[in-house]
Amino acid sequence: GAGGDAPEPGKDLSAGLRSGPRDLSCHRLQESLFSSDSGFSNYRGILNWCVVMLVLSNTRLFLENLIKYGILVDPIQVVSLFLKDPYSWPALCLVIVANVFALAGFQIEKHLAVGALSEEAGLLLHVANLATVLCLPAAVAILVDSITPVGSVVALMVYTILFLKLFSYRDVNKWCREPRASVRAGERCQAAQLAASGDKRANGAAAQPAVSYPDNLTHGDLYYFLFAPTLCYELNFPRSPRIRKRFLLRRLLEMLFLTQLQVGLIQQWMVPTIQNSMKPFKDMDYSRIVERLLKLAVPNHLIWLLFFYWLFHSCLNVVAELMRFGDREFYRDWWNAESVTYFWQNWNIPVHKWCIRHFYKPMLRCGSGKWTARTGVFLASAFFHEYLVSVPLRMFRLWAFTGMMAQVPLAWLTSHFFLGKYGNAVVWLTLIIGQPVAVLMYVHDYYVLHHEATATLAN
Repeated sequence: GAGGDAPEPGKDLSAGLRSGPRDLSCHRLQESLFSSDSGFSNYRGILNWCVVMLVLSNTRLFLENLIKYGILVDPIQVVSLFLKDPYSWPALCLVIVANVFALAGFQIEKHLAVGALSEEAGLLLHVANLATVLCLPAAVAILVDSITPVGSVVALMVYTILFLKLFSYRDVNKWCREPRASVRAGERCQAAQLAASGDKRANGAAAQPAVSYPDNLTHGDLYYFLFAPTLCYELNFPRSPRIRKRFLLRRLLEMLFLTQLQVGLIQQWMVPTIQNSMKPFKDMDYSRIVERLLKLAVPNHLIWLLFFYWLFHSCLNVVAELMRFGDREFYRDWWNAESVTYFWQNWNIPVHKWCIRHFYKPMLRCGSGKWTARTGVFLASAFFHEYLVSVPLRMFRLWAFTGMMAQVPLAWLTSHFFLGKYGNAVVWLTLIIGQPVAVLMYVHDYYVLHHEATATLAN
């Protein structure tokens, strides 16, 4: 003992032990820590152990890759993914032409606001404009030889975002043209105005003078919405009071660093693994195919996680900060998802809000059931996934479409049979394994369609 617990000099310690209270019982009713009934939840040490093991195992894989292939990282090579002919910029030209369709949608709304067009004629013109937004870039990507697959993906992504934004722009303005006796229309048009003039937001939203319909129909308002990090149009967006320079600089540095890191990981880690996977696919060696799939799963998943942070946290926050856009909820805690449905509702909030506002709720108002409407949302998402993959590759295999539609029964299974931590494990398993399967299928089909066909013709 120490201090007050030390025995006095000359005092018999054994006498004190004999006269003090004795522990007649040293057991009590209690569960083992790993039992769910114990209530114990502090597994921080095990989590740290998992992180250490993950770092060590991936370090070994990284060293093995360097020893086997050498240094493959070449940032200059990325330029060739966008350009075949340095004097031809078809993807950039497509992006510039997108302004024509944005202004066409704007002019239709202007004419509808003053009564120069009927609602039926306006709907017909909007449908034609939106259909052209999807068809024109697809036709260019398929028919123009000078455009590269990566350039096609960028152009198609821009046009897909434009399609969703113009769809929302048309819907909201139509709601505002509905009779003022309609309470629902009034709520839709004025909800943002009440938010803008009310409490401050978490990041210090500034109160802005509310704009009412049709005063919102200006070029400045249109282009603010087109560049804003949202797919859902409002007459009055929440605005932050100022641009935070330190916050903006941190996000910009993250963007630059993560861009280089992703390019390096793809060139150094994914490309050799994918190339080595072609022979097992050709020979239908299933054990080797599974081994290649598992080997690809780690770098693919790591790059996907980096891409998520790069896009939804760094890039979108940079755009939002420059535009003083106040709503920064670009994602929620999808990593805690205990069902596939929860994951899709929380990992991409801009798309989720658009689907709920312009697709899911309208289907419910038309009399569809919840599962029918939810299936409809997955069907639309599956179409756009396939559109963004098959068109640039100029081949239609429906792997992305099938993968998205497979989420419907999987969502039902995780909602009914895999609950709690088991559901979360299933979600992570689909993310880690599902994406490499689709990647290998598309790469294999692309290789067979182009490289093997070229080799056969040469022989």
